[in-house]
Amino acid sequence: MIKFVGAGPGDVDLITIKGRQALEEADIIIYAGSLVSKAHLDFCKEDADIYNSASMTLEEVIDVMENGEKEGKDIVRLHTGDPTIYGAIREQIDELDRLGIEYEVIPGVSSFTAACASIRREFTLPDVSQTVILTRIEGRTPVPEGEDIEDLAKHRASMAIFLSVQEIDRVIEKLAKGYGSYDIPVAVVYKASWEDEEIIIGTLQDIGKKVKEKNINKMAQILVGNFIQGDYERSKLYDPSFTHKFRSGK
Repeated sequence: MIKFVGAGPGDVDLITIKGRQALEEADIIIYAGSLVSKAHLDFCKEDADIYNSASMTLEEVIDVMENGEKEGKDIVRLHTGDPTIYGAIREQIDELDRLGIEYEVIPGVSSFTAACASIRREFTLPDVSQTVILTRIEGRTPVPEGEDIEDLAKHRASMAIFLSVQEIDRVIEKLAKGYGSYDIPVAVVYKASWEDEEIIIGTLQDIGKKVKEKNINKMAQILVGNFIQGDYERSKLYDPSFTHKFRSGK
């Protein structure tokens, strides 16, 4: 059995209990070494075989999985954050389907929710935004037509932008065109939940300068939207005048 496990955003205690148990029981661990905290490996069995996928191709990863499965070993494919978001697991799953190998996916805490927790905010506020857009700027990996950051910003939804801080100037220009303003709150969270986490708050007007002063060019979430700063209406959920099946009105 192959288990795709989300390791969480950085803090080793933000892996799920189910994910930690799978890691402790695994005979083979293939982990994304460029992003996953190596402290997770402290929970592996002493005799476990550990592979760093940062230097491996898809074919090499699948070979390890296939050979381990033939030997009846438990295998964990340890991804950063949640494996279903920018995890490149589909191509692995398709190969396992072709080979007739069983697998499961164990979700994890994503860096976008960890980043929002770090700035102590909520993506979804009643009269501000009820939609969260997860995206990235195009680079070596293109984005489909209609998913350019400028187009997405026109919705004025809360946004979490992955894998893009190295292009902060280009991100800012696209966002400003989409929003029609530079007066939009932005938070850049470097290594959310890690011990060396850094939080930078600003607007589209000044966030680029602040990010460059900190020399942040990787492993950061860019959060954008009026959920970061500004007024909002009280939630109906706990409003005494709002009734639902668990509470009568006053």
